[in-house]
Amino acid sequence: MIHQSGRKKLNLKSSHRKAMLRNQVIHLITYGHLVSTRANVKETQRLAERLVTIARVGNEFNARRRAKSLLPYKEEALIKLFKEVAPRYVERQGGYTRVIPLGRRVSDTAVIARLEWV
Repeated sequence: MIHQSGRKKLNLKSSHRKAMLRNQVIHLITYGHLVSTRANVKETQRLAERLVTIARVGNEFNARRRAKSLLPYKEEALIKLFKEVAPRYVERQGGYTRVIPLGRRVSDTAVIARLEWV
């Protein structure tokens, strides 16, 4: 049996989780980095790397449509993904982001990490 192969639920309803991950990926594309809890960063990393893999083929209709289905709002982020971010990783097989641990948050001792492009 393969245990724990699915996504983390992050203690959120599915619609809220989907919206939060989309917003975090938009922030990562726009600013180049993201600071959040380690669990949130790892789930955001999955979505961000999937988007870059889709966008690496270029500004084709089908790739654009698939990326838009994952990030339906914030057209500026999609434009930046296709024009600036994805062309840097055309030759790279995978691993477009890195997670840097930043320690624990003082208030609730949650593990904090930074997600950035390689």
